[in-house]
Amino acid sequence: MKDWITRCGWSAIIAAFVASAELQNVQAGSVMVLPPNVAVTVYNNGLALVRDERHFPTIETGELSFRFDGVAAQIRPQTVSIRSTSAPGSVHILEQNYEYDLISPDKLMEKYVGKPVTLQNFDSTVTSDTVEAELLSTNEGPIYRVNNKIHIGYPGNVVLPEIPANLTARPTLIWQLENDAPNQRIEVSYLTGGISWSADYVLTLVKGEKSLGIEGWVTLSNQSGAAYENAKLKLVAGEVNIITDQPRRRAVDTNEAGIVMDFFDDRTAREEAFGEYHLYALPRRTTIKENQTKQVSLLSAEGVTVAKKYEYRGNASYYSQRIAPVTGEKVGVFLVFQNEEANKLGIPLPAGVMRVYQEDESGALQFAGEDRIKHTPKDEEVKLRLGNAFDIVGERVQTDFRIIADQVFESSYEIKVRNHKDEEIVVDVVEPMDGDWAILNKSHEFDKKDARTAVFTLAVPASGETVLTYSVRMSHGARIGIPLPISRPRAVTVR
Repeated sequence: MKDWITRCGWSAIIAAFVASAELQNVQAGSVMVLPPNVAVTVYNNGLALVRDERHFPTIETGELSFRFDGVAAQIRPQTVSIRSTSAPGSVHILEQNYEYDLISPDKLMEKYVGKPVTLQNFDSTVTSDTVEAELLSTNEGPIYRVNNKIHIGYPGNVVLPEIPANLTARPTLIWQLENDAPNQRIEVSYLTGGISWSADYVLTLVKGEKSLGIEGWVTLSNQSGAAYENAKLKLVAGEVNIITDQPRRRAVDTNEAGIVMDFFDDRTAREEAFGEYHLYALPRRTTIKENQTKQVSLLSAEGVTVAKKYEYRGNASYYSQRIAPVTGEKVGVFLVFQNEEANKLGIPLPAGVMRVYQEDESGALQFAGEDRIKHTPKDEEVKLRLGNAFDIVGERVQTDFRIIADQVFESSYEIKVRNHKDEEIVVDVVEPMDGDWAILNKSHEFDKKDARTAVFTLAVPASGETVLTYSVRMSHGARIGIPLPISRPRAVTVR
């Protein structure tokens, strides 16, 4: 069907119909004469609240039919609210209809099945010839009756007399209103899908790796089916509850954000607490075009104190079986900083990707890694994994393993961390313990981070190594504090 549409030159015909429809709206006195005042509040999960205020100087009083076009194609009609901002309480909705059966070549032809149409240049050898025909079907292409003969397709154009009443050029709300005042400014609010935002951060790590600068950006995507000219833009971050079992045209979700800090300049967003969420208000209006992705500044900070950390991780499965030596393991590299006012931040950070850049010896910035953060309230820690260290290597040897009783094991380990850098480093050996556990002996002190994690912190000299040894008793299903059975003992030692 698309092939014959392409041959027919529909663009000029549809443009004429659209112009005709707009003229009818003007004559009905339902269009604005001043630019609309639009505000968009976006949740970073595909949901947005649109507030669209327009001026209607020629609106009639009494009961009338009122058209409000140009709304988002993904509007949720059940969320529409209308009010007069010039004469509050003077407008009352009696009935609302959402018209979204939009004009297209296919739709126009479908509406004219069984009706007369005009075929232009029906005979390709005569350029000005027109023929009256009846459109019989559009299934897999047009079929016409011309002079009691059936024609499948034709070489010219189709001319239709008018736009069918139930087709619109743009998604449109149509109301039956009771209006008590002339010269109205009317604000329409509604929720729509198809608009989302996410946060992206650029972190610049200065030489010495003790501080960094951070730039936050909002990436906004508009697939809602409408454009928003010169709009006030606000962004909400938080776990906003959305009921998902009600009918709607598109499925959506939801999300959170930050606080006003005096180190922000006038080009960045201003933030406020909003119920259980956070709201960012962008300082300048912006145009959000349909099918557009754009970025605007969110925050900026310099001199944020940061620490680089190294982690060598074990595995919870090591403690209930014999394992072969594990050599050449990678050591993870992390950046850690506090999101607090004393550290030049102290703002709720919306979830997003933080990308880290670092100066090389020539002073040029190089990409050093990236990680995704969750919504992070103020005064909380931000921890970013950048990758694995090239010059730091871990090695693990299980030096002893015993089955003490059913689901009770004892094992010993020697862990070596080698540092090939020209400076001393500190490495956290993180040991996940899946069960009831007790460290029996150790060469270094450890921190019981939680019920399932022991962390040994090792200082590793420049171009050197540090060796950690420890033994642990692990129980799965039996408590370590209960005396072990002495009947039928069995022990296995691996050296």
